[in-house]
Amino acid sequence: MDVPSLVVVLQAALSPNPAERKAAEESLNKFQYTPQHLVRLLQIVIDNNCPMAVRQVASIQFKNFIAKNWAPLDPNEPQKILQSDKDVVRDHILVFVAQVPPLLRVQLGECLKTIIHADYPEQWPPLLDWVKHNLQDQQVYGALFVLQILARKYEFKSEEERTPVHHIVEETFPHLLNIFNRLVLIENPAVEVADLIKLICKIFWSSIYLEIPKQLLDPNAFSAWMMLFLKVLERPVPLDGQPVDPDLRKSWGWWKVKKWIVHILNRLYTRFGDLKLRNPEKRAFAQNFQKNYAGKILECHLNLLGVIRVGGYLPDRVTNLILQYLSNSISKNSMYTLLQPQLDVLLFEIVFPLMCFNDNDQKLWEEDPHEYVRKGYDIIEDLYSPRTASMDFVSELVRKRGKENLQKFIQFVVEIFKRYDEAPLEHKPYRQKDGALLAVGALCDKLKQTEPYKSGLEHMLMQHVFPEFRSPAGHLRAKAAWVAGQYANVNFSDKNNFLQALHSVVSGLRDPELPVRVDSVFALRSFVEACKDLNDIRPILPQLLDEIFKLMNEVENEDLVFTLETIVDKFGEEMAPYALGLCQNLAAAFWRCMNTAEADDEADDPGALAAVGCLRAISTILESVSRLPHLFVQVEPTLLPIMQRMLTTDGQEVFEEVLEIVSYMTFFSPTISFDMWTLWPLMIEALADWAIDFFPNILVPLDNYVSRGTAHFLTCKEPDYQQSLWNMISSIMADKNLEDNDIEPAPKLIEVVLQNCRGQVDHWVEPYLRITLDRLNRTEKSRLKCLLVQVIANAVYYNASLTLSILNKFAVTTEVFNLWFQLLQQVKKSGARANFKREHDKKVCCLGLTSLLALPGEQIVGEALGRVFRAALDLLVAYKDQVAEAAKEEEAEDDDDMDGFQTDDDEDGSDKEMGVDAEDEDEADSLRLQKLAAQAKAFCGNDDDDEEYDSDDDFSDDEEMQSPIDEVDPFIFFVDIVQALQASDPIKFQNLMQTLDFQYQALANGVAQHAELRRAEIEKEKVEKASAAAAPPS
Repeated sequence: MDVPSLVVVLQAALSPNPAERKAAEESLNKFQYTPQHLVRLLQIVIDNNCPMAVRQVASIQFKNFIAKNWAPLDPNEPQKILQSDKDVVRDHILVFVAQVPPLLRVQLGECLKTIIHADYPEQWPPLLDWVKHNLQDQQVYGALFVLQILARKYEFKSEEERTPVHHIVEETFPHLLNIFNRLVLIENPAVEVADLIKLICKIFWSSIYLEIPKQLLDPNAFSAWMMLFLKVLERPVPLDGQPVDPDLRKSWGWWKVKKWIVHILNRLYTRFGDLKLRNPEKRAFAQNFQKNYAGKILECHLNLLGVIRVGGYLPDRVTNLILQYLSNSISKNSMYTLLQPQLDVLLFEIVFPLMCFNDNDQKLWEEDPHEYVRKGYDIIEDLYSPRTASMDFVSELVRKRGKENLQKFIQFVVEIFKRYDEAPLEHKPYRQKDGALLAVGALCDKLKQTEPYKSGLEHMLMQHVFPEFRSPAGHLRAKAAWVAGQYANVNFSDKNNFLQALHSVVSGLRDPELPVRVDSVFALRSFVEACKDLNDIRPILPQLLDEIFKLMNEVENEDLVFTLETIVDKFGEEMAPYALGLCQNLAAAFWRCMNTAEADDEADDPGALAAVGCLRAISTILESVSRLPHLFVQVEPTLLPIMQRMLTTDGQEVFEEVLEIVSYMTFFSPTISFDMWTLWPLMIEALADWAIDFFPNILVPLDNYVSRGTAHFLTCKEPDYQQSLWNMISSIMADKNLEDNDIEPAPKLIEVVLQNCRGQVDHWVEPYLRITLDRLNRTEKSRLKCLLVQVIANAVYYNASLTLSILNKFAVTTEVFNLWFQLLQQVKKSGARANFKREHDKKVCCLGLTSLLALPGEQIVGEALGRVFRAALDLLVAYKDQVAEAAKEEEAEDDDDMDGFQTDDDEDGSDKEMGVDAEDEDEADSLRLQKLAAQAKAFCGNDDDDEEYDSDDDFSDDEEMQSPIDEVDPFIFFVDIVQALQASDPIKFQNLMQTLDFQYQALANGVAQHAELRRAEIEKEKVEKASAAAAPPS
């Protein structure tokens, strides 16, 4: 397609007629990969005779195509752009990027970024020469624009990847310095000069962000730059051309220059000005900076802040950065000495007024209360807020220099309280009182632990804070709620004072002003956490929930959800009557938040954060009612659409939270419904496509499906869940690009199938063994080796004869058992067992090895039989010791929780513990509550190396794991099989006993005795359970 034809198609893409637009898009897609298409798009972008709308569409097409195809992610993917086209694009984009209008320059800048990141320096070595040449020519703006993109490529790179930066700095910084110098000397400079200086500042910033380039470590070279930065910083901003509109004003070129210089000086000060740096070269730089520049910068900054004092203009971001610099100066003696003479003026005439409610706040409060709330709770806003920086400055001052300043500042605040109380209603200094309350709230940690203030907090709250709940000024009612929340956990000598504050905060939930309602919910969370007697809240619980949900319908704020979570957490099972309503409201709030987040398309959108909070709160509710299965049936229709939608790519941002909900729903529901089974293919598909990082999380619900819906898993053919699971596991196990850590859940899933479907999946044993053996051959980490060997142990326990015949068929029997015994015998330096460290691991190996003893004589010969018998005995002894140790630790901790031998599969919650008394039935049931969250932890391997896995916490997940083998006592299983061997083949048994030395014979006798003890204990537990079940309810 030639250029004129392409222009026609691009014009059609702008047509109001949908059919014309669609045809144009199809045409563009059809021709996008033809030779020179990219070059023709660029020709249109730079053609001044073309209509701007067409050039803009061309620039977007150009940018999107380059982003997708210039450097494909997969190196094996064939190149879709001819090398000759690439060469033309690279040459021309450099020439024209500075000449096109700003609207198009943004798009070409994005293209340059993609190309530079992919091609420099290897495929585009002449780029730096072009920049260097044009810095000395007429194309200065273009050269600076390109150099800024080039410098940004290395801004966050680690030291070894930053090598090209040194060459870039060496080649260009002398020229940059000359240009900077010439620009600073211009009298009455135009705003275009500011644009050039801003680009130079951004290049400097990217070059020094992580490391000072060695050229700048030279004091003379660095001094030349610093003199220019300080000169521009000291120079007043030109008045001519300064916009009146506040939004345009802060973005005006000269204010942007100020911002970037302050930003650079802060970075140099905080990252490279520390005298404690160990590297001699860096320490010398820090000494030079502190001695020659830090004080001058402080002086400049104080002069700039002085403008605020007399009512002048300083952009919020500049104010914020300057206050950050001053906060960092407080702890440095030399800097604090410089600051001290002006500290009172700074503190009381600049910093404190910035903390007070102001005209902009009032305007926003009245015109857009939703935006007022968003700004107040937005972490990103804090980066730009002078108020936050002022609070940080005061906090740092009283923390580091409290002796000289805390009393003075509190006295100042008290004076404001006094003036406020004495003033008549129409003349009360409401805004100053607001600032004073903010200060008291910001200093809460210091005041709570410092006398005499600590003792006077209750009086201060009663006298100066709580009365403002009734203030005619909305912002003071909001501030009173916030401050009350900050101090909710102090020890009130009179409980009625706590209750008064609590009821005032609750009343604030119905305040006519939205910001007051939001701050009240935020404060309520602290009061719920601090409440020692839930009867104080219990009567108003329905009302609280109702008000919170009304507010959630109005604003998307994760702090509202946090308060709800805290209430649910505190009241636990008492939330049962509200569970359905809570889930419905949270689900509705979740969909609203998702719609907002999609519309705004910003990762930091408060709607997206609140959406995550909604799902987390739903999980908290499900956990709190986990002993009431009928509620799960009720909430399923509400939660199912969320799970169905968010288990696709739409839910990548909330995938972990959704999987937790799926885990609860599949574990605590009375049965897994057919609707819930529709989620299985979604998780399998996500895992195959993009969600491998979530494999440990997906493992939990998949385990629940197989273990709690075994019959459906085995019988359903449309879809075939067994085949689906095999396809997924075999694909992951065979993937050579996946690390050992990534595939750990796969062998655990095979275990789930073999243990839950015993005797019903014979046809899967061989395929699962085959992929296990294949992966075992190339596995490096011992942790995964152990998990793969446990698959073999599970297969032997599933069907020893079948498994042994398959291993013989593959001619790997000796090799496999040698590896198994080798792993069993490995010890760490401390003498502790190196592998199979959890109780569960030992038990699986015990059951597998013991199952081999039951094989007929021809399948396992004498020598191998003895080896298996001894290994099983060793494991049983180690298992017994570990169980005893865990019981001892639990007793020592006086912990109410039961340890890891509960049989969760028993309907009545029976527990089968070794040597530990049974807890009462209520506590046995309550452990189920922890199971799901902990099961993920139990299944999730440590991502670090094997040394990390050798920590003292190796066994922590035992108590959380549940499986069908929980019902099998390994000692009884061992003794029963040995007795059966003795009865069926006495000669073989006799020969086996003769191969044992005295130590192993003694171990065998000890195990036999322990088995009888366990038999008696289990029988006793059954009788106790039966009598407890038969007893009439008390």
